[in-house]
Amino acid sequence: MNIIILGPQGSGKGTQARLLSEKLSLFSFESGSFLREKAKSDPRIDEMINQKGELLQDEETFSLVRGYLKKNIPTLDNFILDGYPRSLKQYELLADWLKEEGKKIDLAILLNISDQEAVRRLSARVVCEKCGTVYNLITNPPPEGKCECGGNLSQRPDDKPEAIEKRLQTYHATTAPLIEVLKKDGILVEVDGERPITVIADDLLKIVAGHGE
Repeated sequence: MNIIILGPQGSGKGTQARLLSEKLSLFSFESGSFLREKAKSDPRIDEMINQKGELLQDEETFSLVRGYLKKNIPTLDNFILDGYPRSLKQYELLADWLKEEGKKIDLAILLNISDQEAVRRLSARVVCEKCGTVYNLITNPPPEGKCECGGNLSQRPDDKPEAIEKRLQTYHATTAPLIEVLKKDGILVEVDGERPITVIADDLLKIVAGHGE
């Protein structure tokens, strides 16, 4: 089964994608970390996504993602895409490409949280400077206040409140049309993302199991 999981920043997409991939043996692709890795070797991408909080053009993002997926999932089966596609155009590009390959997106999961909750969560997010593990001081705090690998924890520039609000505005503007199309395609399931992680994870397993029947 091929799944996309989407939702506003701080909705827990990454955590739930990881749990689903572990339970169902799915290949997990996380767009945020993927693009941040690309930014390390491309100053232009670094300035856009890390310093300005902007998004790459849909065609460029799709080209990067397509190349990665073709290399890492030759069969284009049994994957979960975390945070991609973000826009209707990205979805159209992805869907058309998969159709050419005889594949498709089977299920789209939308984690809903309020903007206020997103700001609260993201303002408490910290990242290990050594291994890149992401923690949240509210929902998923690091054990004993530090990363298990011993690395220092810090807050990313785009997790400052003013940057978060700008990113949420961009999210709503670009994702609303995508959500409507996913509804029309009959593959969207909306989930309350403001509940405990384990409760949401159990719900998602049931949703996926039911969708496969």
